[in-house]
Amino acid sequence: MNQRERATDARTSATLEFDYVVVGAGSAGCVMASRLAESEGVTVALLEAGPADHHYSVWAPLGIAMTVPRAGPRNYAYYTEPQPGLAGRRSYQPRGRGLGGSSSINGMVYIRGHRHDYDSWAQAGCPGWSYDEVLPYFRRSESNGRHRSGPEGRFHGTDGPLYVNELSSPNPFSHYFVQAAQQAGLPLNPDFNGAEQEGVGLYQVTQHDGERWNTARAWLHRGDASDTRLNGGRERLAVMTGAMARRIVFDAGRRACGVEIVRDGVVQTVRARREVVLSAGAFNSPQLLMVSGVGPAAHLQEMGVEVVHDLPGVGQNLQDHLDIIVNKSLGTTELFGRSLGGMMRLASEVRRYRRDRTGMVTSNLAEAGAFVKSRAELSAPDLQLHFVPAMLGNRGEGKPPRGHGYSCHACVLRPHSRGELKLRSADMRDAPGIDPRFLSDERDLAGMVEGVKIVQRIFSQRALASHGGTLFAPGGEASLATDDAIGQFVRANADTVYHPVGTCRMGADEQAVVDPALRVRGVDGLRVVDASVMPTLVGGNTNAPTIMIAEKAADLMRAERR
Repeated sequence: MNQRERATDARTSATLEFDYVVVGAGSAGCVMASRLAESEGVTVALLEAGPADHHYSVWAPLGIAMTVPRAGPRNYAYYTEPQPGLAGRRSYQPRGRGLGGSSSINGMVYIRGHRHDYDSWAQAGCPGWSYDEVLPYFRRSESNGRHRSGPEGRFHGTDGPLYVNELSSPNPFSHYFVQAAQQAGLPLNPDFNGAEQEGVGLYQVTQHDGERWNTARAWLHRGDASDTRLNGGRERLAVMTGAMARRIVFDAGRRACGVEIVRDGVVQTVRARREVVLSAGAFNSPQLLMVSGVGPAAHLQEMGVEVVHDLPGVGQNLQDHLDIIVNKSLGTTELFGRSLGGMMRLASEVRRYRRDRTGMVTSNLAEAGAFVKSRAELSAPDLQLHFVPAMLGNRGEGKPPRGHGYSCHACVLRPHSRGELKLRSADMRDAPGIDPRFLSDERDLAGMVEGVKIVQRIFSQRALASHGGTLFAPGGEASLATDDAIGQFVRANADTVYHPVGTCRMGADEQAVVDPALRVRGVDGLRVVDASVMPTLVGGNTNAPTIMIAEKAADLMRAERR
């Protein structure tokens, strides 16, 4: 039985019609819908399966401690297929659900990647996507509180919708980490998004006045926290929450002409006079394409889906940043932790936050970090570190360790391993089959081992070591004493740092899903605009690049319309 024949207890309602229909109100979708609606005479529908974002767990930065670890109204909380490279474990894959998408539950770190990443896209058959060509879109989206003048000003915007600022109350140990990394030989870098990426420093974050600044707040609500209208009062923009997309509707000529949704138990078709835009993310955009009949024909037939267009690259080329955490326990309530004293400290910090929006509740947890070359001859850093003033456990496997301490993440920025996404059924209510094939390429394990050794070297420096503490790992220091031991530690403990991309790859070859204008190949009236179009993973966090992709796509679409 294919999806079109699948029985449903939902009622059917009248068809709605707009010029553009955008599916997914996440990091890309909010930007897309808002920018398209700026054009006079254009109507836009933004469809989102989850709820609105007016909630303390979204706007209070420390709310990520509630939203990320478990499934809920704002987190799909997917799991991968068992990973042979991770000793058979399933990797935990949180994905944002609701307005703002993953920008409502992420670590708020504002990183663009390296110039090399975008120049590589252009050289691989994606003209228009070189660093110099995408930089204006990074700048247009950004309102940077620090880089308003001086030599780094040319890299930054000052009047965009997305606030980028310093943390208002960074933890003292985040400063100690920066000092220790300098003592270990890393240069201080005040701007990872400027002329050079290499070095150590405090991260800038998508926050303003101590609150998270997700893409919904920036582009839909226009920064007004008191305005509960989802579209910011714009008549041309209709924002529909609780609207789960079931399939893309095609006419007889392979033209996307709308999206079938279920909302409040009612089946509706939202028609698009001009285009349908998928911004549902690296997992749900390829899933929606496939349940709608666009994807690898043999797989679709196996799932009982009627094939509209055989497009073999859909769901392929999955890439993600695998991440390993090194913890150190230290008994001070200056650090986050699970203890009676920690609970009392946090209660006082909540009162402080309510009073003046400062203190520990403003923490994004990943407060400081570094970009490091594992080998001096490399042209760009190949490892990224995230320092957290708390100990963390294996993600998706319960609570963090008891007590207080700090930790550092290490990840390989451009992994060689490639995975795929497939359907488990032809129903969008069922999670897709996610198989990143972590560590299937041994070169990635070698990079992870180097990352752990660099973290150990930083932890041993005076700025951190003088505070004491004990390595929190099975077997203690001895478990990380040799490359082989570290390799076993990585396989037993590594997990994603939540940066899946590439499953609707942009390019010009037969495996590409979209062309450089992000139009789906082989059909009309359909684009994909989100992290799934990235040909290769960028060297850093993926939220800012996803926003850039949407800014550029909106310009491409407006230019075509003119």
